[in-house]
Amino acid sequence: MTEESYIVHNVTKYYGKFKAIDSVSLELRQGKIIGLLGKNGAGKSTLMRCMLGFLNHSGEVYIDGNLIKRRDPKVFEKVAFIPDVSGLDDRLTVKQTIDYVKRINPKWNEVTANKLLEISNLPVNKKVSQLSKGMKTKLYLMITLSLDVNYLILDEPTLGLDIAFRKEFFNTILNEFYEGNKTIFISTHQVEEVEDILQEIVFIDKGKILLHEEVHTLKELFKIVSLPLEQSEKIMQYNPKVYTKNMGFMNAVLSSDIEIEGAIYGKANLADIFLAMVGGTNESV
Repeated sequence: MTEESYIVHNVTKYYGKFKAIDSVSLELRQGKIIGLLGKNGAGKSTLMRCMLGFLNHSGEVYIDGNLIKRRDPKVFEKVAFIPDVSGLDDRLTVKQTIDYVKRINPKWNEVTANKLLEISNLPVNKKVSQLSKGMKTKLYLMITLSLDVNYLILDEPTLGLDIAFRKEFFNTILNEFYEGNKTIFISTHQVEEVEDILQEIVFIDKGKILLHEEVHTLKELFKIVSLPLEQSEKIMQYNPKVYTKNMGFMNAVLSSDIEIEGAIYGKANLADIFLAMVGGTNESV
């Protein structure tokens, strides 16, 4: 167990009789950008809320060696959180919102805040209720990145936003937050948009962690194999969980050590590898 890291040890969370998180253990080391990928209902949001002390659970969570309990204020001495919904007060203006957070949070960094406000183009005298969803998310991001913390947790932060804003969102995080001693933990359905910045990836399914691996190492373990449909049995003998049929070819993600005569090979992305491990809907065209 590393002293300067975010530790999840044997965490289990039930909702009634339903086990949402099943004996999860993770170590998020400082200075890493880590993705969390899972299907809807896999336990991503529940895991993050356990990590933040929002939910009762069994097992332990440690931040830099400190045990975190339910509703523990020590969490936010080290961690900033951007959820899938903002929780901003619609009655306040942008300026009032910033001033409020500034007064109550000892981790506020005025220099960073002024820089972010300058580049944000936020209408400071408008009420939150008058902002678009993109502008609300931008305000929430600006407030969060103005906190001088070591860990940033993002739970589907750009859900429902257009592609231009999603790109701006992640560029702002990288340029204004990420440093060699800080850690970003991202849950997103648009994994292809952040794949190039991720250093590590965590796959979760049915509340269990399937893997936690460095991205470049994981990609070396798999490849896309394509063969004409009349030779599809050569692929099916390896029992792929997901395959596609397209333009007279069958395609599947297989182990990189598999060689099939006459096959065409391609690189698998994280979404390909995830589906190859957990399964999905087979498509045929």
